[in-house]
Amino acid sequence: MRRYKVAIIGGGPGGYVTAIRLQQYGIETVVFEKERLGGVCLNRGCIPTKSLVKVAELFSEIKNSDEFGISVGDVNLDYKKVWERKNHVVEKLVSGIEFMFNKRKIPLILKEVNKIKSIDGKYYISLDEDEFEFDYVIIATGSAPKELPSIKIDGKDVLSSKDILEITELPKSLVVVGGGVVGCEFASIFSQFGVKVDIVEFLPNLVFNEDLEISKRLAMSLKKAKIKIHLKTGMESYEKQGENLIVKLSNGKEIETEKILLSVGRKPVCNLTFDTELAKNNDFINIDDSFRTNLPNVFAIGDVTGKLMLAHTASKQGLIVADIINNHNTETFKLSYDNIPKCTFTNVEIGSVGLTEEKAKEKYSEILVGKFPFSANGKALGSGHTFGFVKVIADKETKKLVGVHIIGPHATELIAQCVVLLQTESTIEDVSQIVFAHPTLSETVMEAIEDLEKLAIHKL
Repeated sequence: MRRYKVAIIGGGPGGYVTAIRLQQYGIETVVFEKERLGGVCLNRGCIPTKSLVKVAELFSEIKNSDEFGISVGDVNLDYKKVWERKNHVVEKLVSGIEFMFNKRKIPLILKEVNKIKSIDGKYYISLDEDEFEFDYVIIATGSAPKELPSIKIDGKDVLSSKDILEITELPKSLVVVGGGVVGCEFASIFSQFGVKVDIVEFLPNLVFNEDLEISKRLAMSLKKAKIKIHLKTGMESYEKQGENLIVKLSNGKEIETEKILLSVGRKPVCNLTFDTELAKNNDFINIDDSFRTNLPNVFAIGDVTGKLMLAHTASKQGLIVADIINNHNTETFKLSYDNIPKCTFTNVEIGSVGLTEEKAKEKYSEILVGKFPFSANGKALGSGHTFGFVKVIADKETKKLVGVHIIGPHATELIAQCVVLLQTESTIEDVSQIVFAHPTLSETVMEAIEDLEKLAIHKL
């Protein structure tokens, strides 16, 4: 019998981060992971995708270098080398985490767990000839790509977000079914690589959970990049025609393409069974504000809970659970999902936190909206990236900032300072006492906040 205080099922951004924190607290923890540490995010999601984003940005800038007075002649893309670099980045990061586990002597069991028994307040896992005992269980089993009832992923013609990262040759054309974050990111990447891209989205807007004005501006950017966007349209079927596919849409139109990327959301993955049934809602595990399930001393974190399905959400949930276990069930602060940043790595980037304008109008009697364009920012002008704006929303009565939405250069980095402002419940007056460095892109945030009271210096 091998005894530990905590068992973590799943070694993704929720699981492995929690394990390290528990080890820092001196709590004996074991992680069960059926593949490699890092989960979807590090191995076949966030990290490999952002590796491609960098190459796409660089390739695009080189092709347009004449605008900066630099002539480079013909520019060619060797996608096999791009693919190999992506794999190298992933391997370096994942192997680094595996090294940390070894260095910290955190036990890692590379096997899938399906059943957990409970006897006298303890939990038990049996794998082959090994048996493990725990006081606490943390479920961090993540999610997987969804399919449509009539469209199934085959890894050849119809690809998942995992499959598309494994192809070593660029298709000539790609239909992206689903205009959410993942779909728009891949559409942006492959369009910059020279692939003919169509986006098919059933809803009336891309990245539907973002502020409406941001969504519309993203569509403008993607259309400028010659991506065709089909909104309020579904994919009904497809058929093979020679080397290509004929995609049939709900509006009666057809698109000829080489590949289809199915990106219509994600579903929870949890094949665990307990002696008592784990409470779920639409297959997502039910949790309270402290991430407890209906079973004693069993927590769940990350995508499997159906909350804001982001890697950094899972990590933060796990860190809070580690604090709860370390403090012998003393509660810590309540996680505000509104104040968790969302980042979309399209060209151009989107960063957002807090309430959209539409949600803010529902919650507050009156709101203030301030905006500032990157085209009026010196650093943006110098870099040649002036598309987009910063939008800030405040409660008119208290002057408290309640939402920030950025579309433009480095939006995914700029949003971090806005998270701090919202988490600390900063007001317009609070920000007025802060000095922003010049010349920086962050000045757009300052001037958007000033514009809440129509006091932005550089806005006409």
